[in-house]
Amino acid sequence: MTEMTSKNVTGPVIRLHPADNVVIARIDAAIGTPVPSEDFVCRSQVSAGYKIAATPIRKGEPVRKYNVVIGFAATDIAPGTMVHSHNVEFREYDRDYAFGADYRPVEMVPEAGRATFQGIVRDNGEVATRNYIGVLSTVNCSATVAHRIAEWFTPERLAEYPNVDGVVAFTHSIGCGMEMSGEPMALLRRTMAGYARHPNLAAALIVGLGCERNQLAGLMDQEGLQADSRLHTFIMQESGGTRRTIEAGVAAVKALLPDANRVKRTTVPASHLKIGLQCGGSDGFSSITANPSLGAAMDLLVRHGGTAILSETPEIYGVEHTLTRRAVSRAVGEKLVERVRWWKDEYSVGRDVQINGQVSPGNQVGGLANIFEKSIGSSMKGGTGPLMEVYRYAEPVTQAGLVFMDTPGFDPVSATGQIAGGANLIAFTTGRGSMFGAKPVPSLKLATNTPMYSRLTEDMDLNCGAILDGVASIQSTGQKIFDAILAAASGERTKSEMLGLGDHEFVPWQIGIMS
Repeated sequence: MTEMTSKNVTGPVIRLHPADNVVIARIDAAIGTPVPSEDFVCRSQVSAGYKIAATPIRKGEPVRKYNVVIGFAATDIAPGTMVHSHNVEFREYDRDYAFGADYRPVEMVPEAGRATFQGIVRDNGEVATRNYIGVLSTVNCSATVAHRIAEWFTPERLAEYPNVDGVVAFTHSIGCGMEMSGEPMALLRRTMAGYARHPNLAAALIVGLGCERNQLAGLMDQEGLQADSRLHTFIMQESGGTRRTIEAGVAAVKALLPDANRVKRTTVPASHLKIGLQCGGSDGFSSITANPSLGAAMDLLVRHGGTAILSETPEIYGVEHTLTRRAVSRAVGEKLVERVRWWKDEYSVGRDVQINGQVSPGNQVGGLANIFEKSIGSSMKGGTGPLMEVYRYAEPVTQAGLVFMDTPGFDPVSATGQIAGGANLIAFTTGRGSMFGAKPVPSLKLATNTPMYSRLTEDMDLNCGAILDGVASIQSTGQKIFDAILAAASGERTKSEMLGLGDHEFVPWQIGIMS
């Protein structure tokens, strides 16, 4: 990884690795723009963030960025020519997984010097960063009731409970018309249970219809949930229907609010932080500014005993070997490879999805040619430390350090799995400007470039584009992100929270057949 400082961002291009045959346009470059550092003149009109051939690349030769293969030249490419999807071919190539070859244990910060934040300690010892009451639906048919219960508790009605962040509904579009057993139902239920148990919920209600496939009793039994003072359940067909269930739910929340409001924040170690890592609307600068800076922040967090949850399996494809080489054991590395192969060989065969090469139109416009190139930046969010464990979607995350959770690349679905697994904050990088929130946890938005940050300051928490501007480095920006994480975990509201985002981002992964 190149450490970006003011010394290497003054020219029109950025070289990321001595072995690369492409460089990155730091600014828009016109035809005829001289690039003395690389000894060529631009032969193309190249937008900022796009790649330019630095040396002759013959047809069929690999194109290298960060000394990683991101594709193969579809034609002869002369120095100074823009390199993108029009002249780069996506195809598979062999990668050496070398399980554990580069594993190095983390050099932990001594306990006396570890960072702290102001968290909410629950009775079971878990630590919350926010304090919500949640209303979950077992099935789409009870979604309206769940929303009506939550919507009753307006800011005005919650004014006398200042320590409660809100009442929020977590609804979805499935729960019936699906397989009654197997992974699709198990996945939905463990996702719901992960939210119901989440420390950021002071209490939860679960609302069922009564005749759905995702029966409330089956959910409770499979996930070991029990109705008690913190968890209330309702079945509409047994409670008198829509209106009466809403009234009963509102009454239940009213009764829960006084206890929920009694919480106090206390000083706790940063080891209680579990950060879900996301990137969306990526661009050519994602792998140069925001993602490696977030990775630097995660290296700090891990040294302080915390947990970084890297996800989005299609968006590490092509660079998964850089993670398996850092795995704590062969078994952990093989878990990751098994998940990647499931995506390639079973789940997405013959489909026009990311893992088969094609990235979104926004990514294309941002300068990313294919999934291999996007994956370089996406994988950087986790930092440089060892890979300690691999989890399936929404499984409880219990291992500290850098871990991986198998999720799709679609941000709401991916973040839902991370939160169900225990993430108590989301850190989200974006180059194009994704707008995102994820109740019941705070979300920090990290911009890759200054122009976008300037346009979207209401949505972005931190500008990593200062690295490109020559006024910051990856390490200094990583420290700023780490400090911002501690502040947000302590209760400081993020931009997405100020905008009220996060009411509709509970999106469990739908992997099964609908009937």
